[in-house]
Amino acid sequence: QVQLVESGGGLVQAGGSLRLSCAASGSIFSIMGWYRQAPGKQRELVATISSGGATNYADSVKGRFTISRDNTKHMWYLQMNSLKPDDTAVYYCHAAILYTNYWGKGTLVTVSS
Repeated sequence: QVQLVESGGGLVQAGGSLRLSCAASGSIFSIMGWYRQAPGKQRELVATISSGGATNYADSVKGRFTISRDNTKHMWYLQMNSLKPDDTAVYYCHAAILYTNYWGKGTLVTVSS
C-alpha cells in the first residue's frame, strides 16, 4: 500500500518562502507532483516532475515555485518563493504509476497579506 505524506505547510507573510516535502512509502512513480485546493475552488495542478526529470508548472506559479525530487529517498519537494495570498490553499502531493493515482492528505499553506 503506497502512502504519501506531506510536510512543510504553515503560515507565511506575502513575499515569503516555504518548502513542502512529500514522502512516499515506496515504489517507483512515472510522475510526481503537487496540486492545491483553495477554499471554494476546485483542485488544480501546481507542478509535476516525471521520472525522467521533465517538469511542468501552472502559469500562476512559473518563476516562483520549483519542484524537485530525490529518488533515493522516495521524496519530492516544492520550493515556493515570493508567495502571494492567492497561493493560500491545501497542497496535496500526488504520484502516478500504471494508471493508478496516489494522493497525500494535504498540508495547509496560508499566506497573509
